[in-house]
Amino acid sequence: MAWLDAFRRRKAGGPTAVRARLEGAMSQRRLRGWQPPLENINSLVASGGPRLLARSRELVVTNGYAANACEAFASNLVGDGIKPSSLIEDPALRDQVQRLWLAWTDEADADGLTDFYGLQAMVAREMFVAGECFVRLRPRRPEDGLLVPIQLQLLQSEMLPFEKTETAANGNRIRCGIEFDAIGRRQAYHFRRRHPGDSTDQGVFTSETVRVPAGDVLHIYRPIDAGQIRGLPHVAPAMVRLFLLDQYDDAELDRKKTAAMFAGFITKTAPEEQLMGEIEATDDSGATVSLEPGTLQVLLPGEDVKFSSPADVGGGYEAFQYRTLLSVSASLGLPYHLVTGDVRQANYSSLRAELVEFRRRVEQLQHGVVAHQLCRPVWARWLETAVLSGALEIPDFARSPARYRPVNWIPPRWDWVDPLKDIQAQVLAMEAGIVSRRKVVQATGYDVEEIDRENATDAARVAALGLHYRTSPGETQGARATPTQRPEAAANDTSEQE
Repeated sequence: MAWLDAFRRRKAGGPTAVRARLEGAMSQRRLRGWQPPLENINSLVASGGPRLLARSRELVVTNGYAANACEAFASNLVGDGIKPSSLIEDPALRDQVQRLWLAWTDEADADGLTDFYGLQAMVAREMFVAGECFVRLRPRRPEDGLLVPIQLQLLQSEMLPFEKTETAANGNRIRCGIEFDAIGRRQAYHFRRRHPGDSTDQGVFTSETVRVPAGDVLHIYRPIDAGQIRGLPHVAPAMVRLFLLDQYDDAELDRKKTAAMFAGFITKTAPEEQLMGEIEATDDSGATVSLEPGTLQVLLPGEDVKFSSPADVGGGYEAFQYRTLLSVSASLGLPYHLVTGDVRQANYSSLRAELVEFRRRVEQLQHGVVAHQLCRPVWARWLETAVLSGALEIPDFARSPARYRPVNWIPPRWDWVDPLKDIQAQVLAMEAGIVSRRKVVQATGYDVEEIDRENATDAARVAALGLHYRTSPGETQGARATPTQRPEAAANDTSEQE
């Protein structure tokens, strides 16, 4: 039977097996209607970008789940700020740079509404809603009185027209408002003078654009495909489900409201008499059109009352809502409880497993998008401007700027479900040499050098005041710890017992 085994082996590796692996490319009955166009993502963004952006903004404003998801996305991505820790070797210069940066962050916003870390939160929200945000670096005059003469101006996605695709006068290509040179490098951005949807901005809207050099603009977005030049809203995969679910909920509310308006129906044996709506309700007419607390209504002969029993939403309503919102959460890449606020079906293990995966995705965005596209360019331009303006004195900065630019961006700390266990695990890892103390401190969202300075200051103050604090881990165990008695108090207790 050797020939049969050989035949089977040839058949298993023949065209049938290949077709099975390429089932998604077949055009048989089940897939005959699935004929998606082979279009580049830039073509899709250019054609559908404005409508997608308008729908996304309206959805985040009008839909509670979308609004909550937007805030959860921003708060987890940047929190209270992704903060820098300079890696300059000179401790005195490093401290001077950190102090100047901290003071400048309050002046960073060109609109004067928030600080640099508030701008990070606004960028994160724009990434969720519009998929992208533009930050313009605005140099300022010395007479403006800023610590470092530079500020940041946020521009929404609508300020860069999707439809502007042409050839510039200098021969460069303009694609969706972005100008590229012959080898594909970004040279400029062609922004509108006014927001196309802002009716409060006085003046006639014009299609005229302003060319801003690419060196003065930061384009913050998450590219999901190679060669993608404009961002897509983060909420885009869930937009249709959220919109239809909102309509379904509104229909259910209207149905229940309409049914609840009819408390009861009066039936008569003589249909030729006037209808209830044609009779003015009086105290002696025997007809009524409303119910009030404590009402005793006397009916006329031949009349009967049947009370309304409006239909309930049904037992499948909760399950349908849960499954739909679960699909929405998966489309948004956010945990279910962050989108809905519902933790009824959650426990410690499920929450932790969900948060671990979610935070991996957030850390990817923190490092690859926010820190790389926003924080690092701002730090480099700020440091250069500070030196040129005289706010920082670094004599050899022009000869070797690379010595002073390295910086470590520290994301906000994660608040775990059980922080005690996580802190204990970090301490054990640090004592075993698996992780450094710097990494452990940075995981809490702080700079290790700042922590060391504060600890040294606290220790000096405690020593100067003659205070003593017990810091041994074994001496205190939280709120359930038993206070340690003084020796004289313990002796008194022993004598009383004797």
